[in-house]
Amino acid sequence: MEFLRPTGARIEEMLEISRHAMLQYRLPTTGEIVPLLQIAPSKTDQERVVLVSPELADVLATIIRRVRDPRTGAIPLLSAYDCEERVWNPPSPLLFQWDRGGERSRMLGEFIRSALGEVLAFIGLTGSTGQPLVFAPHDFRRLFITNAIRSGLPPHIAQVIAVHANINTTMGYNAIYPEETTEAHRAFITRRRALRPAEEYRTPTDAEWEDFLGHFERRKLSVGTCARAYGTACIHEHACVRCSLLRPDPAQRGRLVEIRDNLIDRIAEAEQEGWLGEIEGLRISLTGAESKISQIDTASEGGLVLLGMPAQR
Repeated sequence: MEFLRPTGARIEEMLEISRHAMLQYRLPTTGEIVPLLQIAPSKTDQERVVLVSPELADVLATIIRRVRDPRTGAIPLLSAYDCEERVWNPPSPLLFQWDRGGERSRMLGEFIRSALGEVLAFIGLTGSTGQPLVFAPHDFRRLFITNAIRSGLPPHIAQVIAVHANINTTMGYNAIYPEETTEAHRAFITRRRALRPAEEYRTPTDAEWEDFLGHFERRKLSVGTCARAYGTACIHEHACVRCSLLRPDPAQRGRLVEIRDNLIDRIAEAEQEGWLGEIEGLRISLTGAESKISQIDTASEGGLVLLGMPAQR
């Protein structure tokens, strides 16, 4: 669930994710490492690369730790059957695999759906009618798109991220492995790319590349990092403290506190002077600043719950 929710991937795309799909790109100008996740397309979809958030990186690290062979530290290689293309894919270190009675096996879509149903039944979530909630893996793709649009992402950008042909569809809802394994993965990606028009993979011009690099350099802000996707405009006219895409830097909590206190003083001054036109905007900014401070405090606590000492028998 924690993989499907922040990526918007389809279930067949999720089950084909391997260790080789996790990439690192180092910006040549600043040296900053940008983590990326390469999602191979199904037969009629498009390949895409997703920027890995800190939360998603933590999920991927947990998955890798669980599937590693405890003796060798490597992820076991599995040769999985592609039901859509009716071919066997070359052995690769798939992330979504499990130990089935001592035999490593790739997870199937039906296995994921069954496990998801068991989790929901255990939690006991119910809807407004009192009936148990039922989730399918594709529902998390809908949640991903819905949350993105509600957070201010333009629908046509969400369409590109979700790889939808029609915007109405969008609105409707470094371990080391043998060289041959890496080459097999590259051949797998090449075979998928061959299904797409060649012009989609043209070499970018120097101007386009410089603009792409400049986007990551412009993400740095005084109070954190802007997570706005490349090619999208700022929806808050650079009033960053209001924006849900701002990832606050814990080291800048003091600066955010100063901004919050300053906003409180400005609201009091506006009320005293009768500047009613400014009060509403200042209050929106104040809510945003308090939200960012709360995010930092929650992250620093780590979401830990004290359970007490277990009883020993």
